[in-house]
Amino acid sequence: MSVIKSIVGYLWWIWIPLLLLAAVLLWRNAVLPTAIIHYSKFGNGELKYIWNVQDRIYKGQLQPGGVTIDHGFLFPDDKFFMEIYWWSDNVRSHCVNITPKWLTTHIYLDANGDIDTRKGSGTDTDRLKQCITDTSRP
Repeated sequence: MSVIKSIVGYLWWIWIPLLLLAAVLLWRNAVLPTAIIHYSKFGNGELKYIWNVQDRIYKGQLQPGGVTIDHGFLFPDDKFFMEIYWWSDNVRSHCVNITPKWLTTHIYLDANGDIDTRKGSGTDTDRLKQCITDTSRP
C-alpha cells in the first residue's frame, strides 16, 4: 500500500509542469493577437515563407492546404510590425504587412499563392497593407 501511495504522490507533481505548459499555450494561442495564413488545397506547389515579427524571424515551407501561424504582442508599441514574405519556385514573390487583431487575423491564399481578396473569401483585408520592400510582380 505504501508503494501505491508513493507512486500517486510522485504522479501528482507531474501535473504542475503540465499546468504551466497549458497556461503558456493558452496565453500564446488565446490571448495574443494571431495571424494565420491559409494556402489553398488546390495550390500550384510549395510556397516558402519568412515571418518577420519585430525581433522574431523564422523561415518555413507551406504545402497546398497548409497553414502557417504567428502571433503579435498583447500591447504593441509604435515600432511593432508583422510581415510575411512568401514565394514559389517560379519566382513569384509577395510580402504583406499585417496589423493583427485580437483574436485572429485570417489571410487566405488562392491556388497561385496570391491573397484572395474576393468578397466572402474570409481574408481580413482591413488588416493588411503592402510592404515597403514588396517585390511582387503583377
